[in-house]
Amino acid sequence: MGPPPSAMDSTDDSNAMSTMRINLSNLTLSSSSSDPYNPNTLPIHADNVLPAGRVPFGRPMRSLFNFAQSYHPLNHGSYGTFPRYVLEHKIQKLREFESRPSVYRTFVYPAELHHSRSLVAPFLGADIDEIVLVPNATTGINTVLRNILPGYGENDVVVFPSSIYPSCWNTLRSVQEEMSGNGKKGFELVEMKLDHPITDDKLVELFTQTVERLTKEGKKVRLAIFDTIVSGPGVRVPWEALVAECKKLGVKSLIDGAHGIGHIDLTETGKSVRPDFMVTNCHKWLFVPRGCAVLYVPFENQDLIKTALPTSHGYLAPEVRGHDREDEHGGNIFAGEWQGRGGEKGKWSEYFMNLFVDVATVDCSSYTCIEAAIEFREKVCGGEEAIREYCFRLAYQGGNRAAEILGTEVMDVSDITGYGNLRRCNFANVRLPLTVVRKGDTAGQGDVAEEDIRAVVVWIYRTCARDYDTYLQTFFIGGHVWTRFSAQIYLEVSDFEWGARTLLEICERVKKGEWKGVRL
Repeated sequence: MGPPPSAMDSTDDSNAMSTMRINLSNLTLSSSSSDPYNPNTLPIHADNVLPAGRVPFGRPMRSLFNFAQSYHPLNHGSYGTFPRYVLEHKIQKLREFESRPSVYRTFVYPAELHHSRSLVAPFLGADIDEIVLVPNATTGINTVLRNILPGYGENDVVVFPSSIYPSCWNTLRSVQEEMSGNGKKGFELVEMKLDHPITDDKLVELFTQTVERLTKEGKKVRLAIFDTIVSGPGVRVPWEALVAECKKLGVKSLIDGAHGIGHIDLTETGKSVRPDFMVTNCHKWLFVPRGCAVLYVPFENQDLIKTALPTSHGYLAPEVRGHDREDEHGGNIFAGEWQGRGGEKGKWSEYFMNLFVDVATVDCSSYTCIEAAIEFREKVCGGEEAIREYCFRLAYQGGNRAAEILGTEVMDVSDITGYGNLRRCNFANVRLPLTVVRKGDTAGQGDVAEEDIRAVVVWIYRTCARDYDTYLQTFFIGGHVWTRFSAQIYLEVSDFEWGARTLLEICERVKKGEWKGVRL
């Protein structure tokens, strides 16, 4: 079985300009002298004070962020960003820390961490003691997998779609390697091959059929991994229905919600949905500085999390935790109570919380910015529903307009309403007007051979950054090259139009062979 999407299915973007030059390592970014975001035409606000009342979405909102004048931010989904107000809050927290490092870290920060968790828990509809903060989704996924997978045996199976995020795939393989190195025959990995676009019903049906087939073969599917929204292509996944199916089939669910909080409504996560594990980045769509993510583990599964990553001060050895029980493979799974250091009894949720309070010495200032981010979203943006409504509509209208300019299409599967579920998010995947020729077929003038796709995509990334001061996620899937546009409150349809015209120019340059000779 080959690996799921590689680094080729990654990032960059688009349009030729002049005057100002910015050095980016070995790249030189050119920017237009007639930039549409002239600071003289936009309102100015003190960075540490919120504007009085709501600010209109689009160009006026852009003035509250940190972008360079020439930059076209059409790829919010990869790394996110945050307003200057939140940046000032982060700087203030760093100042507080550095004014009394030991006192702040020991006595002030734990209370601030608890406060941040109390604010973010309602976004998942979860109890505060069911969520902890970790640096990013990758850390959260690693935390779960490295705690539970070593207890799996050779007859156990982990199921995942071919659209799995590469770092999750790598973690699965890494744990397999560690187990085999210890002389233990590990679990089996089974990939569900997806052909995007795919309807919600087809995806759930494919998962059910996969589990039933493996069960008939005498294997036990122990875990399934799904996204809330896939990174490439940027499409929404029926993760709620898949979690429900997991429960019916007796399979534990791990939800990679890297694109989740601040993007789609997750308030039923801890109520009606209740996946077995979930992680979601606050720094992508919630306007919290990098890195900050929420790891959700419902009370009934917290005894499966024995250590944070890296293992740090909160960890207690099995003989100290006490009350161990064995799982079906002989591994230790700890009971609902543990014996504390002083002999007192505590609940497993207390141990789970303590694991993540003091995890090594790192910059935790982003964790303390959740309140500022939420305040900005409520007072300046009008709340979560207003943000979602604007971004969903912009992704839909902007994506359609971009496809119209490019003469192509937006990836979609229409349901009975004519509006496919996979587009109910902040992404629009637009096909580029490039003809890709399979190996062995005759290529026409300007066509791209499939074996050259990686070089072409890399060239597009570098050219977009160097010549157009922008970045767009570009990937090859289903025999076509696609670009993922990200909608956000600081953008308008005109930004999608600019991106499409830029991509049109880029594609003409590809057809002329400018990409040839690119160094991978």
